[in-house]
Amino acid sequence: MEFFATLLLFATITAVLTFIGARFWVRPKAAMERVTRGSAETQATGRTHPSLMFRDLMNRLGTFLPHSPKDVGVIERRLIRAGLRGPGALKTLYGAKVVLAVLLPAIAFLATIDSGADPDYRFLFIGVCAVAGLFGPNEYVKLVAKRRQKKIRRGLANALDLLVVCVESGLGLDQAIMQTAKELDRAHPEISQEFALVNLELRAGKRRVEALRNLADRTSVDELKKLVAVLIQADRFGTGVAQSLRAHSEYLRVQTRQVAEEKAAKLGVKLVFPIFFCILPSLFIVTVGPVMVRITRDLLPMMRNM
Repeated sequence: MEFFATLLLFATITAVLTFIGARFWVRPKAAMERVTRGSAETQATGRTHPSLMFRDLMNRLGTFLPHSPKDVGVIERRLIRAGLRGPGALKTLYGAKVVLAVLLPAIAFLATIDSGADPDYRFLFIGVCAVAGLFGPNEYVKLVAKRRQKKIRRGLANALDLLVVCVESGLGLDQAIMQTAKELDRAHPEISQEFALVNLELRAGKRRVEALRNLADRTSVDELKKLVAVLIQADRFGTGVAQSLRAHSEYLRVQTRQVAEEKAAKLGVKLVFPIFFCILPSLFIVTVGPVMVRITRDLLPMMRNM
């Protein structure tokens, strides 16, 4: 009887404490409101981050700059070749053009306001700064695109050798492309990214020919276009992919060696101007300088006394 009384007392105390804790301490509704309010505050602070505010400002300013659909297509392709493929990359580019076209002339005006220069030259300098701010982002995108194409061209030989190894080991072409993208992620991230996009397009349901052609159009690298043409012909005519890849790999190695030999042959001609303008003056100073000093100090006074 004492056991049941103790058990009943324990159950009563436990129930009362649980009710009090749930009602006044835990408060699930308040906790949920606190969590949701915290997430909302986090989102609000995320939206008001300075970098996001600057990006939104660039996107809004980019909508004010007039542009033709033909130019938009060309600039979009250029941005894709440069690796700038965000949804707001084009608007950000136009926003940067607007900001620089206004900011650079303002800085030039403030820098030359007390210089005392001719007003015509000042207005010319301000106009040049405005033109540079308007067309400078386009040139920057061109430079980034050329640099990225050069990196893709440099890593294509290693990627092709890895494709040959993967295909000859028994993998299909799609799996070989995916494995090559994984293996070259750190060594050559640009070509790894392009192969990863090809893999994603294949998974999305596109035909292999279309995905490979998109690869050639995105990069606009001649060597990669030749590789795409070889793969499309091998897929169309049913020839061995491994043999085609190995033959193209050997051709690419020979072409790379010939380009290196051509650059080495041009090196002598390119070194003429640095040698003539930089090295020869210092050589003349070192070799002829002491003699000229002695002639000026000893020989000329002797000739005058005679």
